[in-house]
Parts: sequence; C-alpha cells; structure tokens
Amino acid sequence: MSRTSSKLLSLIILPSLLLVSFSRPLLAEEPAKKPPVVGACGDVPAEMACVSGGVFIRGDDSGPKNERPQATVFVNTFLIDKYEVTAFDYNACVKVKKCARARTNYRGFSRPRQPKLGVSWFQARAYCRAQGKRLPTEAEWEKAARGPKGERYPWGNQKATCSLAVIKDRPKNGCGTKKTFAVASRPAGRYGLYDMAGNAWEWVADWYAKSYQLCGAACMGPDPKGPCAGADRCKGYTKKIVKGGSWYWPAGDARGARRRPHRPSNKPYHHFGFRCAKNAAK
Repeated sequence: MSRTSSKLLSLIILPSLLLVSFSRPLLAEEPAKKPPVVGACGDVPAEMACVSGGVFIRGDDSGPKNERPQATVFVNTFLIDKYEVTAFDYNACVKVKKCARARTNYRGFSRPRQPKLGVSWFQARAYCRAQGKRLPTEAEWEKAARGPKGERYPWGNQKATCSLAVIKDRPKNGCGTKKTFAVASRPAGRYGLYDMAGNAWEWVADWYAKSYQLCGAACMGPDPKGPCAGADRCKGYTKKIVKGGSWYWPAGDARGARRRPHRPSNKPYHHFGFRCAKNAAK
C-alpha cells in the first residue's frame, strides 16, 4: 500500500472511531451509599440497658426454614428493659386503669417477681405504651439476645442449661420446679439483660412471615420492622412473634434466632410474657 493510500485510509477510519466512542452513553457514577448514623445512648433509665447501634448477624441457616436466610442487618441504638415485665409491674398498671386484666391460669405463677404471663400482644403493647415505651422489633430483640456476631445464646454458643436459663431440662420443666422463676434468677447475658433465654416467651412487635426471604425488603433494614411495619392490621398476615423460649420448652427453643408465631389475640391461650423497648435519645 502506498503512503498516499495509507493517509486516505486513516482519514476515513479515525473519524468513525471517534463517532462510535462519543456516541456511546456515558455511565453515571453511582453515589456511594452513606452508612446509617449510629445514635448515642443518651440518658438510660435504671431499669433499662442500651444496645449500641450497628450490624449484627440475624437468622440461622442451620435452623428451621423460618430462620433463613441468615443475613447481616443494621439496627440503630435503642434501649430495652433489663427484665421481663413482672406480675407486680403489670398489676400496678391495671390498678391505675392503664392496662387490662390478664389472667395467668396456673397456680404459683403470679408471685410479684415472676414474669407476667398470659397477656395478648395488644395487652403487652398497651402496657409498654403506658410506660412511655414500645415493644421491641424482632431485629432489636434478636440483636439484644445474640450480639453483633450472632451467637446462639445470650452468653455465647454454649448450649442452654439450668445454670444459665430457666428451661425444660430432664426430667421436668422449669428446671425441676414446673414453674417460672423470679426474674434475674440466672446470670445476666450480654448488655446486662436477664432472661433473654428461657423463663417466658416474649412478644415482639413484628408480624410473622414464614421466612425472611418471603418477607423481603420489610425484613432487611436498616432497622427492619417486618411486614406492614408492625401495624395493627396487615393484609395476608395473621400472627405475631414470640422469642426466647420458656420454662416449659427445651434448650433449642431458647436460641436467639428461634421464631415462634402466634395470634396477637393470644387465642388459643398461652402463657406468654414480654419486655419493653424505647428509642435512644437523638
């Protein structure tokens, strides 16, 4: 090819390449997502503990289907009661007409320092509201029980025993007594919280979805609140969630990831308890 021919070919090809180059749409650079701002604890009432904001491992891929998939979820700083609400505390709310009466069917289960049992989800929520608090979300409750690393129990991964939690242990439930114990009868777990495993199942705010995958974005976060954000009614959902196991159930049910569904009316009747939570000061 002659030198003249080479120059002519360059004059034809180069503009074409430039045209192709500039005709392609430029990909806009996506802005980096800002991490959520972690709140401070602020003033913490004596009966509550502060759980600092951050990510934690929620769910358990080795557990039942409703605990899957395991995921890393962000929950902001919040406050939660150190103790399960006691019969004394609940009865005091009834006396000032801010709470409805709730019966406990078994004898020997309503001593002042025992956890209040037999409340519906609505009664639990009403009590918390009367104290200027709320029910914890499932994510908050689970973080408080398992910590940021998603350990199985409030004290770590060691299996629950009667020295650590009030559970059903061979041969009888209630660690041989067939009853609940006074709150804080076992050592505190992480964050200084008592009875996050065993003693009484505890209501949380969320509606129950059969898996986190089916729940979708509502269960992912940050600060997930579950289907319909825990509203009074949620189309397609009929059950709320209790967590933590109890005096009547074995060690595996005291795992922090365990999810037990039940109707918020508490019908059929079960001996469920609860504790309250509160937003940290902003």
